[in-house]
Amino acid sequence: MNEEKPDKSRERAVPSGRLARMGTFGRLVGGVAGGMAAEGARRLTSGESLSPRDLILTPGNVQRMTDRLAHLRGAAMKMGQMISLDSGDFLPPELSKILASLRDQANFMPTKQLDTVLRAEWGNDWRRQFKWFNPRPIAAASIGQVHKAMTRDGEELAIKVQYPGVAKSIDSDVDNVMTLLKVAGFAPPELEVDKLLAAAKKQLHEEADYKREGEQMALFRERLAGVPGFVVPQLHEGLTRGSILAMSFEEGVAIEELEQEPAERRDEVMARLMRLVARELFDFGVMQTDPNFANFRYRRGTGEIVLLDFGACRDVDPDVSNGYRKMLIAGLEGNREEVLAATIDAGFMMPIVAEKHPERVNRMIDVVIGEMREDAPFDFGDRGFVPLLRDEGLEIAKDKDTWAFPPIETLFVQRKVSGTALLGARLKAKVNIRRMTEEVLASTQAF
Repeated sequence: MNEEKPDKSRERAVPSGRLARMGTFGRLVGGVAGGMAAEGARRLTSGESLSPRDLILTPGNVQRMTDRLAHLRGAAMKMGQMISLDSGDFLPPELSKILASLRDQANFMPTKQLDTVLRAEWGNDWRRQFKWFNPRPIAAASIGQVHKAMTRDGEELAIKVQYPGVAKSIDSDVDNVMTLLKVAGFAPPELEVDKLLAAAKKQLHEEADYKREGEQMALFRERLAGVPGFVVPQLHEGLTRGSILAMSFEEGVAIEELEQEPAERRDEVMARLMRLVARELFDFGVMQTDPNFANFRYRRGTGEIVLLDFGACRDVDPDVSNGYRKMLIAGLEGNREEVLAATIDAGFMMPIVAEKHPERVNRMIDVVIGEMREDAPFDFGDRGFVPLLRDEGLEIAKDKDTWAFPPIETLFVQRKVSGTALLGARLKAKVNIRRMTEEVLASTQAF
């Protein structure tokens, strides 16, 4: 066995039992409460004002929340990553700091816990199937960690191993995270979130089913077989189980390293990724809805993008796809009234919002129309229009009569669209969005 010794400093056992995970949440709540009491006493003594949010978001409490959610991994950590990526510029800076830290955590299971999982899925003699299996993961995320291995036949594989107890703890983890966000004042009690929580639980259960993910990966490999510039790993069915996903190992570096490439390469890759999102929405009818940067790898020599992690693949609701189509067509035509009507029909906006805040809504629509109609490269790195949209949106949000979640299926699609745009901003890429949109709409039909 050609095994590399793991870095013990980054090993951290995942609490797998229900009581162990509840205990971790309990310690988190207790620690936060203790931190609030200490900060409150300090402020009273010094004559400072008391704000519940200020008491909660002390540096010590921020570190406690980050540390505990990262320790739990699973749905607790995944929820943090999802909220962070979805909300982007709209989160309070304190919460952004907590959730950004969760995206960067990379603790992994101790070797003994890893071996327990592998023996449960592959049997006690699982090592006989490999020339070598590296116990140090090449990647560690919220639901599982990835190891590099070579079979007896000389096939180099990436093996994704799910953390123990993660699948069974999804429902309680999601509920506990939402409770924590409510306590911290980030989830307004007036807003009904039951549907959102149910959708989050459903997606996380799907992501924890590695057999399902393997099937989705194989389907994407078929869809992109004739499309240059993309690489999708090949599923190894013989070694894949419910908690283990085996696939071909595909070389590549972090997508963020594209920042070091010439502008022409960054622009070309970003255009390719945006076109893929459009094809998922208007052609495939299936979308990988998790645009986490870690799900993309870059090959410097060829410029190819390796696509990873298909657990978040979802069928696109035809009504959602057609709603986006109507909005885009109206936007390209510069028809503000049609954009508003399509936005309401698609569930992005409640009619009462346009009725009570017409001037703010019109200003937001005008900004979007102006950006998308420009027949020139759109500069993802120039986010000057974001503060305007954010400020108008926050003013509207002060009116509680307008609070409502858009359709869940719309939220998942928008997550992919906005997350991909965030990658474009990171790469400071420029893409002629108008021409690309016109091409995709012309080459596809409404569902």
